[in-house]
Amino acid sequence: MKIAIVGAGIIGVTTAYELAADGHEVTVLERHGAAALETSFANAGVVAPGYVTPWAAPGMAGKVARYLFSRHAPVRVCWPLAAHELRWMMRWRRACDLDTYLANRARLQRLAFYSRQRLHELTEDLQLEYDHTSGYMVLLRSEKDRRMVQPGLQVLKDAGVKFQEIDAEKARTLEPAINADTEFLGAIHLPDDEVGNCRQFALLLKNQAQGLGARFEFNAAVAPLDPAQPTLLRITRENEAAPTTERFDAVVVCGGLASAALLRPVGLRIPLAAVHGYSISAPIREPLNAPRSGVMDERYKVAISRLGNRVRVSGSAEIGGQPNHKRPAAIQTLYKVLHDWFPGAAQLANTGAAVQEWKGARPMLPDGPPVIGATGIPGVWINIGHGSSGWALSCGSARVVADLMGARAPDVDLEGLGVERLLA
Repeated sequence: MKIAIVGAGIIGVTTAYELAADGHEVTVLERHGAAALETSFANAGVVAPGYVTPWAAPGMAGKVARYLFSRHAPVRVCWPLAAHELRWMMRWRRACDLDTYLANRARLQRLAFYSRQRLHELTEDLQLEYDHTSGYMVLLRSEKDRRMVQPGLQVLKDAGVKFQEIDAEKARTLEPAINADTEFLGAIHLPDDEVGNCRQFALLLKNQAQGLGARFEFNAAVAPLDPAQPTLLRITRENEAAPTTERFDAVVVCGGLASAALLRPVGLRIPLAAVHGYSISAPIREPLNAPRSGVMDERYKVAISRLGNRVRVSGSAEIGGQPNHKRPAAIQTLYKVLHDWFPGAAQLANTGAAVQEWKGARPMLPDGPPVIGATGIPGVWINIGHGSSGWALSCGSARVVADLMGARAPDVDLEGLGVERLLA
């Protein structure tokens, strides 16, 4: 088939590769000038399937309310809130009941474990060399933090995830650069989890897809789909006086937040909202003072990852506010957590030149899991709504779409991951 993919983030690139590998004629249309410039650009890089859970969880609404008055809040509602964000939050609040949460957590984790398997297959089969390290540790500052993670540990046990509860001394043997002056209770060590550079992987896989014949067009914006002819795309290219049209056999929408506007004319109202995250990335100043792999501060929900010769510190979940405004307090929380745990790791003196401060919009659905597969509109497919777990879910989601488009049964249970979930 002649297939158009809208969007060249990690979801679009992995989808392009899988469809090209299946022998389809693939064209990727991306409004920016390169691949992986939005959500995929500077995310945490964590691949920890057991920790992929919905933001809509029992008790979460109360936590968000309490965080309104916390300086270093991991979750924050900012003003102004747009009308669609208010509607999103109402749906999110309804999805926080226990039964809905348990169903969505199971859906996410099935896809996450399958996706990690596919990530490893691609990395090995294609000999992809990108910055990644094995092992992940959740740092617990206090007994309260230890109590807070106990329900999650039962989830890990139920999922068969290998982990170990360790004391501070053992944690320091695994991560010897942890600040000697920071007192903490212990950690949860997950040896099979990992961190990796999402954008590096995306660019390498893009090259592989091109080698299979996939065509990538950058600075090419796609207009909302025409309900009469949804696979006839109207494309505005840079330096062209007028839009042009091109017909495809199928269209796969992987356009992140822009997907909602693309799909609205064909009758699909996808409740996507931007939940923004922040990161700082800096060169390692002294390797012995940097983490060996990835850690997460349980209290502040901030991840610190070693990605090659850089340290990346990532956190925050922020809805509302001004998309282009970096909230200083959110950035300062990242610096605080880095200083608490690895004060000598990063070269921070040259702020602006060496240090990259980033804010990215994570396109999230109110109940958590993405929507993948056929839309019911002839020729229109979707792979959207992965939220903060796009990197962890990308390879599996892409393989699922390729299998479905090839009329094959995917190797993972897709119950609840189709568009019908949003229409119920």
